Amino acid sequence: MAKFKYHFNPVSLSYDRVTTSVRTWFWRVFTFFTATLAISVGYYAVFTYFFDSPKEQILTRELRQMEFQYELLNKKLSLIEDVMKEIQERDDNIYRSIFESEPIPSSVRQAGFGGVNRYEHLLGYGNSRLMVETSTRVDKITKQLYVQSKSFDEVVELLKNKEDILASTPAIRPIRELKYVASGYGMRLHPIYKTMHFHQGMDFAAPIGTDVIATADGKVVETDYRNYNRGYGLMIRIDHGYGYTTLYGHLSDILVRRGEQVKRGQIIAKVGNTGQSTGPHLHYEVHKSGRVMNPMGYYFNDLTPAEYDQMLQMASTGKTFD
Repeated sequence: MAKFKYHFNPVSLSYDRVTTSVRTWFWRVFTFFTATLAISVGYYAVFTYFFDSPKEQILTRELRQMEFQYELLNKKLSLIEDVMKEIQERDDNIYRSIFESEPIPSSVRQAGFGGVNRYEHLLGYGNSRLMVETSTRVDKITKQLYVQSKSFDEVVELLKNKEDILASTPAIRPIRELKYVASGYGMRLHPIYKTMHFHQGMDFAAPIGTDVIATADGKVVETDYRNYNRGYGLMIRIDHGYGYTTLYGHLSDILVRRGEQVKRGQIIAKVGNTGQSTGPHLHYEVHKSGRVMNPMGYYFNDLTPAEYDQMLQMASTGKTFD
């Protein structure tokens, strides 16, 4: 049964039926719908802001699990980095030291990789820092593993050539008699100019014609007869390979030719007094990778500890002849 509203008319003293126009009805419906929509949007905003949907709850759990796995991965990477560091230290300080090979520079081991935009695709996320940090560590370890692998390949080759390396390393005195040591490596008073200068080798005072022997296997690369190279007079330079070269100066006679292969202990020349020399003697130098070395460190094949101490004393107190 329809319900109607009535309004008392004081003029006619009767009740008049109230009728609603379409316009009024429309605005009532519109107002109700708008209020309902506003309330619904409000409820939705509140629940969306403060409460996660089932799908969001699943994604949140997955994100937390992923972050947990990243943390575990970073801990494993830390262990791998520690092991990698220990391997690198052994490689530089043990393996390469045994074969007298230069350590790999840290600049090579820690060299950068890629460009500035290498990880650009990982930016813009809530956990971008974690992803970039982990990716960087993985790439760094990968580069270090590559360098270390190449280093071990080189060590293996050195191991294969160890016998040749030992034969090519200066290891004996260039003159057999120990009594002929005159002056050692280091700062000395120049016998001609009377000024302090750095003496790059060792002087062995000996009679003219005393045998001079090669201190390691190698190839004769220089025999100077006429130019008196840097005051050395007649001299020989031998390239032993693996970075080693030796020089023998102030000779009276040269018994080998340029390009000739010589063996350790082979007689290559005779002691003399040529060049800038104040007396018969042999000037002997050892070079390693372009650097002048102290020859005292290269007599380990034919000196006892007592003889080594004796030679060291004679070298430090004797006079230089060049």
